[in-house]
Amino acid sequence: MLAILERIDPHSDRIDLLVELVCSLRPRRRDGGQARANVRTLTQLLRGNPQQAWALRSYLVTLLEKRRHTSLYSDVGILSNDGFFTELKRRIAYRVLPPALDDIYLSDALAGVLYAEDDHEWIRAVPDADWLALFDVVAYAPPPQDAKADRARYVTLTGILDAIRTLSCRICALGLEPLLVHSYSQIEDFDSPFLMQNIEVNAYLDAYARHLDGVMDRPDDPRHLLVMLDQCDEVVAKIRRNSLSVGTSVALTYVLVAITQSIARLRKLLFLVDTSEAAEPPTVTAPLALDAPGSPDSPGYSGTMLPATVAQPAQPLVSERRAAALALAQELIEAHNTKYQVGGLFRENIHLLARNVTENASRTGEHYIAESRAGLRRMFGASAGAGFIVGFMAMFKILLGYLRAAPLVESFLFSMNYSLGFMLVHMLHWTIATKQPAMTAQRIAAGLHSRDGRGIDFDSMAELVNKVFRTQIVSVLGNVVVAFPTALVIAIAVQQMTGHHLVNVEKAHHLLHDIDPFHTPALFYAAIAGVWLFVAGLISGYYDNKALYTRMGLRVRQLRWLRWLLGAERRDRVSVYIENNLGGLMGNFFFGILLGTTGTVGYLLGLPLDIRHVTFSTANFATALVALDYQMSWQMIANATAGVALIGAVNLLVSFNLALWVALRARNIRFTRSILLMRALGRRFLHAPLDFLFGPRDIDAVDAAPEAHRGHSK
Repeated sequence: MLAILERIDPHSDRIDLLVELVCSLRPRRRDGGQARANVRTLTQLLRGNPQQAWALRSYLVTLLEKRRHTSLYSDVGILSNDGFFTELKRRIAYRVLPPALDDIYLSDALAGVLYAEDDHEWIRAVPDADWLALFDVVAYAPPPQDAKADRARYVTLTGILDAIRTLSCRICALGLEPLLVHSYSQIEDFDSPFLMQNIEVNAYLDAYARHLDGVMDRPDDPRHLLVMLDQCDEVVAKIRRNSLSVGTSVALTYVLVAITQSIARLRKLLFLVDTSEAAEPPTVTAPLALDAPGSPDSPGYSGTMLPATVAQPAQPLVSERRAAALALAQELIEAHNTKYQVGGLFRENIHLLARNVTENASRTGEHYIAESRAGLRRMFGASAGAGFIVGFMAMFKILLGYLRAAPLVESFLFSMNYSLGFMLVHMLHWTIATKQPAMTAQRIAAGLHSRDGRGIDFDSMAELVNKVFRTQIVSVLGNVVVAFPTALVIAIAVQQMTGHHLVNVEKAHHLLHDIDPFHTPALFYAAIAGVWLFVAGLISGYYDNKALYTRMGLRVRQLRWLRWLLGAERRDRVSVYIENNLGGLMGNFFFGILLGTTGTVGYLLGLPLDIRHVTFSTANFATALVALDYQMSWQMIANATAGVALIGAVNLLVSFNLALWVALRARNIRFTRSILLMRALGRRFLHAPLDFLFGPRDIDAVDAAPEAHRGHSK
């Protein structure tokens, strides 16, 4: 480190020595203690040798004077205007082959100095006081007799002012995007705050320029500008709230994130250059970048590291600005280190979209929760109807297998059998039990809040989980106890009508072997089906969101040919049905595609891929029983029964846990106190075991509603 300091050329604008100096500070391993010790060592060396401190200061000043600052403050850490998918493609490409750097820009010079992706970690690990002590030593280094005044402070300040103008123009352009107007049409009824803030910024910067020219003592404070930024934030918040009821899109989410980031950065830059004593620091989430302390009149002071104010206000505000500048530097460094990470882009954007998708699934999930015994009876009836349909679907799948079609053709036929059957179940308002967990998990995640919003109401949560549990059990029983006799009757009818069984003895043993949970990968295949159930739930939420956002009902009502074909009244009913059921229909359609193609994809790739679904496994068990003329040992029956039960359990657990995990992530919830929930459930069971298992006797107002499976959040 000492050798590097001795080689510093105070008049050089090359970054080579700065790279070496930073490397000497960078710990070899992710050791915050070592980084802190390195920074303190450098501080002590410079404090003991003022000439080297001045040489380092002059060297840094030259680096700053020779480079352009604006893009560092206006671009790093803020999404571009290219859109989500263009930005995603760019990040993936740059991860493989980084872009060419031109260190005439300060942001590119930063990339050459802090090239390691984890540099921001050790920089944050060093206490702010240690960084500020180092900057003080450099900023207060006594100059030699022949030292000339430098322009680093002016260059830095000019770069920040240009960045403020750039950010303001970007906010104005994004705020006038048709996507925002579509989602918040009221913005057309009054002056757009996005446009007005740009007018205020231009007026503020014009006054600041006159101040720098000596025409004004100090520029006006940016109070009116900050009010406009507050109004911009309010519009963004309203659009996000409205998106829960009118839907959202990836493009809209991306624009909202970009606006939010730009406004936050603009506030921070305004605070750094504001000369009024009434300035209030913006809210920051983590400490960030560099500012030389002291007064402009101090010996050797030039604001080398980051902008200093033109007129220095009271000392407490100086400390706040130093902290804000340090925070901004660390923010920029972290943003630079992570600017090509794909995960960060998804976290910033998909989180908001996932929240709306799961919110729609949550509202759908309310219809899968029975409140009382009467509601459970209705749920059993709906599940029984679905079991009846599945019995025929299992027969059609066996018949389609007899065609011996090409693999892709067979996959298509299987997929259409599943898809059309599941869609018919949905249109008849019946219920496939395994489809419920992906929906009810969203409802549980939405209920992980207390009435006052300060924590989790475990008693209410236990009540909701109890309702979901017993409703799920009843639904599975409804599917299974009807699918089995339906498939049994179909197999017997085929035998009576044709004189031979629906399947031969070899096929019957194959059907039983497929559901063997102990000697085959049946449970693994059941887990794959559970994953597809979870994906189908996401697809349902996505299309429900899409139907709202694109105003699907209105678009259908505008079809003139549909009015000519059906008439105005029927067309309106169709439009309402599509808008309310698009998610359910598409979720069932794609779920059938996923089930029908998994085995074929596994065959083509030579991978052990297949699916096992509890209701179809039950129907296949019944078909095999008839084909074997009921000649099954008790061991075979027990094995098949255990297979059906375990396949059903895996279907439900996998889909439920995946859906709950996504719903919790979408809401930024970390639920770690499950033991308290289990205790609340235990208390409910001990207090009223019959009600816990079968629901309360009384039919409340919610249960008396005309909707068959209406849910109620306590």
